[in-house]
Amino acid sequence: MAKQEDNFKKVISHAKEYGYVFQSSEIYDGLSAVYDYAQNGAELKKNIREYWWKAMVQIHSNIVGIDAAILMHPTTWKASGHVDAFNDPLIDNKDSKKRYRADVLIEDYVAKIEGKIEKEVQKAAKRFGDTFDKEQFLATNGRVVDYQKKADTILKRMGSSLEKEDLADVKLLIEELGIVCPISGSKNWTDVKQFNLMFGTKLGASAESAMDLYLRPETAQGIFVNFLNVQKTGRMKIPFGIAQVGKAFRNEIVARQFIFRQREFEQMEMQFFIRPGTQKEWYETWKENRMKWHLSLGMGEENYRFHDHDKLAHYADAAADIEFRFPFGFKELEGIHSRTDFDLKSHEEYSGKKLQYFDHEMEESYVPYVVETSIGLDRMFLAVFSNSLKEEELENGTTRTVLKIPAVLAPTKAAVLPLVKKDGLPDIAHQIIADLKWDFNVIYDEKDAVGRRYRRQDANGTPFCITVDHQTIEDQTVTIRHRDSMEQERVAINEVKGIIAAAVDMKSWLQKMS
Repeated sequence: MAKQEDNFKKVISHAKEYGYVFQSSEIYDGLSAVYDYAQNGAELKKNIREYWWKAMVQIHSNIVGIDAAILMHPTTWKASGHVDAFNDPLIDNKDSKKRYRADVLIEDYVAKIEGKIEKEVQKAAKRFGDTFDKEQFLATNGRVVDYQKKADTILKRMGSSLEKEDLADVKLLIEELGIVCPISGSKNWTDVKQFNLMFGTKLGASAESAMDLYLRPETAQGIFVNFLNVQKTGRMKIPFGIAQVGKAFRNEIVARQFIFRQREFEQMEMQFFIRPGTQKEWYETWKENRMKWHLSLGMGEENYRFHDHDKLAHYADAAADIEFRFPFGFKELEGIHSRTDFDLKSHEEYSGKKLQYFDHEMEESYVPYVVETSIGLDRMFLAVFSNSLKEEELENGTTRTVLKIPAVLAPTKAAVLPLVKKDGLPDIAHQIIADLKWDFNVIYDEKDAVGRRYRRQDANGTPFCITVDHQTIEDQTVTIRHRDSMEQERVAINEVKGIIAAAVDMKSWLQKMS
């Protein structure tokens, strides 16, 4: 656990040092769980957003995108269930006076058990070498089986208790497991209570006439209330999807783990409208499709897993998370939910407006069922960033820090470096940039020795460095250096654009999904 914490601290430090993420309002000592994306962070976030949008909307003829408002009529949240049911189970430690999410305390306890399983796997893999069968080991090793059984039992009990709103049993589970406050080390807990997570605000010119509103806690409802508008204007036929990327807000009492859990965050969601009775098939289809999207980035199949929900939301008949191995363990990255017809039916009831689809093939009207895919853009950012940050030992005994962001997502695609700041080399470098900047985000770097510049660009995540030297004047060639392998090759200036394009082309990356 100490190593995990150290690695996570390095991620946070690197994100600030290299212009990816800053604490919001830092000159005023910051605002808890609110962050600003810096110059490189904004580019990485934009690239992730575009990678998702192209995969979800552009290459699907039956999925369209919208951009719904953050502010919605307050009855929206009554209909969706958020006013009555959007709560977190919170517990206070009487000694430290700190407040925690009860379910997160239990999940962290389970994560420690999973950490023990991972240690057993690593020891066995080292012992057996190439003959090691991980699946067989997990299924047959007595100690591992006991660990897994304990973890499953804990999560199942917690899920059942939360579903029944048996908060007394949630507290009892915390006490039975001997979970202590991370600050005080004390087991002196209060009862578990529910806390609504929505931010309230007002709309109106005066306090007397203002309407009470909420900042949206999710983007999905903007899609549901626009279902009929989109269907009719787009002449959409079932099955079809509506996608959206946008900000959402949750008053997280226990916000932590950097940008993993924030009060202001961004979601990338798609609601797929289908015939009732086909939801199981589409649910499995979208689980498979979304996992392929993640794997297309090449961040390691071993870093992903599915987790089926024991406790289902009030609107769902099936739900699973795609979990990613963050520096602090496996945590939810994306959710796939079969939402049935709950949302549209509920909005029908509260609005008095019909939200139905006339199916010409079946010659009948019905309220469609929905399968949802929902991924946190900030969490995806953290997954990419933390997985990419490496410390590598080199053959000469030195080490380098390198940010191996998938080239398609890298904020800066290339840095152009004149070997020296004279002899016309900077002019040629600027000419190369003037040509490349129309297609890629590129930068100019002339400070320090070229070796130091290579290391700086490695740490910044730049896939290519293009060095202009005196030979360039003679034959119009440059040295192009590859970040991941550190290999260098001599190429003509007019070949550079093609080399970069081949490495960062979104089409070639997304075709790995097929």
